[in-house]
Amino acid sequence: MANELPHAGPPARPGTEEAIDAIRDFNRFYTHQIGLLNRRFLDSPYGLTEVRVLYELAQRANSVATATQIATGLSLDPGYLSRLLKKMERQRHLKRSQGEHDARQRPLSLTEQGRRVFARLSQASSDAVGAMIQGWSAAQRGELLTAMGTIRRLLQPESAAGGYRLRPLRGGDIGWIIHRQGLLYAEEYGWDATYEALVAEILAAFVKGFDPAAEGAWIAERQGVIVGSVFLVKASAQIAKLRLLYVEPSARGLGIGTHLVQECIRNAREKHYRTLTLWTNDVLVSARRLYEAAGFHLVREEPHHSFGQDLVGQTWELAL
Repeated sequence: MANELPHAGPPARPGTEEAIDAIRDFNRFYTHQIGLLNRRFLDSPYGLTEVRVLYELAQRANSVATATQIATGLSLDPGYLSRLLKKMERQRHLKRSQGEHDARQRPLSLTEQGRRVFARLSQASSDAVGAMIQGWSAAQRGELLTAMGTIRRLLQPESAAGGYRLRPLRGGDIGWIIHRQGLLYAEEYGWDATYEALVAEILAAFVKGFDPAAEGAWIAERQGVIVGSVFLVKASAQIAKLRLLYVEPSARGLGIGTHLVQECIRNAREKHYRTLTLWTNDVLVSARRLYEAAGFHLVREEPHHSFGQDLVGQTWELAL
């Protein structure tokens, strides 16, 4: 039929070999871009590993740092690090103290000369990066930081466990949320493009008619990347709706969904609503568990065919 939308199934996913080739290609580009192939760091007399050791010692200025800790933190061979530390001692960049409980574990620290060398190198590094992004718009800088945060989160997920914050809605969030919800529901449930269209309609209406005295939006962010959101929408003087709750798969299990729901409930109470309601589908099991745990109760179910699937819609309510 002419008015039917084309089915938008899950997007094509790269195979393992394609992903490996793409990652290796990016590594070659990035190492060349920031000069990691150069023998010396930013045309200084120091190699990259020496500079990393200086950095580690500078960051640990107020705590004890040992050769073992540095080797572990930088994944360096202890023998190689020992030779490097002796060289840096001869250069008078670092000094060793006597271990308080173990003479073999002698704490390391930068000398005054070492601190001056590190300060110069740190400033040179900042200047080089500044020159690389000079003239970029705020949007371009934001896009880069988001991409870098995504790479770090995927390659080192344990480093960010629990480290998220909730913030208000800002420019660019709406388009991102529409994109991510459309993509995630296609991947996880096989929903077609009509769901993405619905999200776009809901959020367009929210932005156009936004009433800060009666509505709200909360964005969960981790390492500069959006990992979830929820919206409080006015339905009437006494009833509000919780809408479009979602959490990125990489951030699930951190309590973000619970936090978003609780923030929405708290705000609804502050705005003196008497009832908070929401509509969901029975296949969204994790979300339904969050609603039940928050005190919502199921008031109505109805089968329907939407988003290319046979579903059971559910209406839940919470007395405030």
